[in-house]
Amino acid sequence: MAVPTTRADFKAYCLRRLGDPVIDINVDDEQVEDRIDEALIYYQDYHFDGTERVLVKHVVTASDKTNGYITLSNSIIGVNSILDIGQAVQSSNLFNIRYQIHLNDLFDLSASSYVPYVTAMRHIESLEELFVGKKPLRYNRHVNKLHIDMDWTNDVATGEYVIIDAYSITDPDTYSDVWGDRWLARYATALIKRQWGSNLTKFEGMQLPGGLTFNGAKIYDDAESEIQKLEEEMIVSYSLPVQDMIG
Repeated sequence: MAVPTTRADFKAYCLRRLGDPVIDINVDDEQVEDRIDEALIYYQDYHFDGTERVLVKHVVTASDKTNGYITLSNSIIGVNSILDIGQAVQSSNLFNIRYQIHLNDLFDLSASSYVPYVTAMRHIESLEELFVGKKPLRYNRHVNKLHIDMDWTNDVATGEYVIIDAYSITDPDTYSDVWGDRWLARYATALIKRQWGSNLTKFEGMQLPGGLTFNGAKIYDDAESEIQKLEEEMIVSYSLPVQDMIG
């Protein structure tokens, strides 16, 4: 079996798992596409390979300052934090505290320890956290607007970079290996099977030539059981642990 690398290959593979072309799978092509989309959404929401942690570099525009938010791409599903605005290391700035520490304490790393520098940086970070604090963030993946609750007029300048620590979906159109994921294939197949059973229940009891009858309810129930087991497997084996939220 060739590992699927495209959506078309993936769809054909799922249908073959159900018996196509030996058995006629009574599911419309659009229904198959919908079930694959559902499987992808679930995969990207819960599987640790369904998303990746990224750093998004955004140049602040005049519109951003007027709106009070940054518009992100549809691929971003969550935001962790932003790098402190205006706190970047500027070693060429004579009045930058990091420059002064480098100048006075780290001119010769072979002759001095880096411990005082690390200790000083931790102390500075504690002071910034105590007296300045982190800028509150608000983000909803369905709106795609990152609201940063700050004074947009004075805290940030047009043309300045904002670095965003975020989670982005693993797009199968870009990373074709997604189509070869075994759990995703089993889950999409189960969703298609449930759709197949649902379609056949409309003809429940209808007799075919030779005395055969439709049994869509059995196919539906089997698929429902498979889906439940796969979703339990996802939570137990493939999802990252839930992180505690403080504050």
